[in-house]
Amino acid sequence: MESLNGKVALITGAGKGIGKAIAIAYAKQGIKVCCIARTLNDIELTVNEIKTLGGDAIAILCDVTNYKNLEISVQKAFNQFGHIDILVINAGTDCEKLPVDKLDIEEWKRVIDVNLNGAFYTAKAVIPYLKRNGTGKIITIGSGIGHKGRADSAPYSCSKAGLWMLTRILAQELSEYKISVNELIPGPVNTDMGNYSKKDNSSTFSIRGEWIKNPEDIVELAIFLAGQPAIGPTAQSFSLMRRDI
Repeated sequence: MESLNGKVALITGAGKGIGKAIAIAYAKQGIKVCCIARTLNDIELTVNEIKTLGGDAIAILCDVTNYKNLEISVQKAFNQFGHIDILVINAGTDCEKLPVDKLDIEEWKRVIDVNLNGAFYTAKAVIPYLKRNGTGKIITIGSGIGHKGRADSAPYSCSKAGLWMLTRILAQELSEYKISVNELIPGPVNTDMGNYSKKDNSSTFSIRGEWIKNPEDIVELAIFLAGQPAIGPTAQSFSLMRRDI
């Protein structure tokens, strides 16, 4: 695995859960971390924790559904550290579990806007900086539901299915620049979103024998993907799910 010391990572949704855990784990590897989220207090807490551990990080307030805001935020990250090597597209949301005919249209729009449009905007804003390096890593935080689908979860399922397709397309487009793009599927994790999913008796949390994880259980795979060689795996989905759903 390549050394990660001195690399710069930009992580969306870095104020809580999986994003925060990856940000702290990356900092322990010597990575400088740009923590992006729309709640400033959350990412400031992440940054403070990283600095307490002796790491280097900055907090950038940004809503990933606002492309102009993202362009400014990514420029700030570049100005601070001089390069960007790793992008973790983690920001995501969900909504109430309902069949399509009962689902509020605004809820559909909101989930698609964050999970899919936000991922597209983030990639579009960061890719020019990765190309400058002649190499880079993009890691998208996907979901098994994006591969299999689930009744009463159309917005989340479709947004994550779109994210998986975006991952594959980006991998094809960026291969010549030695930028790898892979999906990380965490499976059920004890986070704010995960706690909401526990209310759904058909969710992965209800599968007997499934590995119910804490955010820190995700970080080893995130480190592994960040440290792969320039000509390494791309357009792949790496899953921490125990069961097929």
